Amino acid sequence: MLVAGPLLAAALTRDPVLVAGLAFAQRLPWLLFSLISGALVDRLDRRRLMFLMDLFRSAVVGALGLAVLLDIASLPLLYVVFFLLGTAETLFDTASLSVLPSVVPDGSLERANAQLFGVQIVTNQFAGPPLGGFLFAASATLPFLLDAGSFAAAAACVLVMRGNFRVERLEGTAPTTLRSEIAEGLRWLFRHRFLRTLALAIGVMNLTLTAAFSIMVLYAQERLGLGPVGYGLLLSSLAVGGIAGSVVAERIVGWLGQGTPLRVGLLIEATTHLVIALATDVFVVGAILALFGFHGIVWGVVSTSLRQQLIPSRLIGRVNSVYLLFSSGSVSLGALLGGMIARGFGLTAPFWFASSGIVLLTLLVWPAFSDPAVAQAKRDAHAPPGSLASASTE
Repeated sequence: MLVAGPLLAAALTRDPVLVAGLAFAQRLPWLLFSLISGALVDRLDRRRLMFLMDLFRSAVVGALGLAVLLDIASLPLLYVVFFLLGTAETLFDTASLSVLPSVVPDGSLERANAQLFGVQIVTNQFAGPPLGGFLFAASATLPFLLDAGSFAAAAACVLVMRGNFRVERLEGTAPTTLRSEIAEGLRWLFRHRFLRTLALAIGVMNLTLTAAFSIMVLYAQERLGLGPVGYGLLLSSLAVGGIAGSVVAERIVGWLGQGTPLRVGLLIEATTHLVIALATDVFVVGAILALFGFHGIVWGVVSTSLRQQLIPSRLIGRVNSVYLLFSSGSVSLGALLGGMIARGFGLTAPFWFASSGIVLLTLLVWPAFSDPAVAQAKRDAHAPPGSLASASTE
């Protein structure tokens, strides 16, 4: 889907804004529904919720595959399908982040997250993109029908998980409304200085990243001269770096702590966009994408593990949903912004915009991502309510 969707959109239109609109449609639900999804995740059985969302996505993608097969696919249909996929994603992704601390001990979160990210990279980024490009070149309907089957298989995997994945409410606790529960998650995150900064930072990073990558299919075709298979292989270079990152992420955290990888990641991100803006050689772009993939996984392992360590279990769905509102909701805005910048100033302009934005962000958040700041955030999270350490999160 990551390759076949944009390729299908590019076959229907060459307008950068309309192609980028696909990413906007997929990420818009994070702006609309992420807070509600987080509250539901803290109310419902998280495993059952993930199972139902995978079944739903299987049906939606299968319907798109049939539409392509019958030659009735259109841009509006693509937008609707990707919007529905994004809506289901707000529930599935929030639930999946919330179940992990119930499965593994706190000291193993970095290893567990790295292993999960590694599996996702191998399938979603390493095998998926070239396979999607190859299948799309053979028959435009094949990647969508195959993906529908993969969602059905994923639903079966989720169903056989064992354990209790529903948040238990304390006896005597007064019933609460969905609105009050959402408000509690919002207040908790914005009172926590470190996680608040991390959420704002990832919001800017993903906005600039999507502004650039939303038109990557046009950049690859028109600047690098790549076809569908070549485009898929180019995206696979992200996975090469990501696999390496998943293997060594736990060791990097052991060597450098959790703050330094966040700082180094900002430098890599700014450099990546700058190199792509200047490059005309596909191998140079592939190499810098591999480095970016490495950084992305290490950053993801660190930031995800920190959230799982710092957020109380009963709030993890809601607080993560607020975090994902910034990290994924900004993607929808970035997609539209990137299309408009590319239309007005050319296909490399979004990469110049992204590099400049990350440089400014780095200057602003550098002190907050020091190792002492991370250590203080951990002390605050485990301090008794009302204590001096706990108050320092305000």
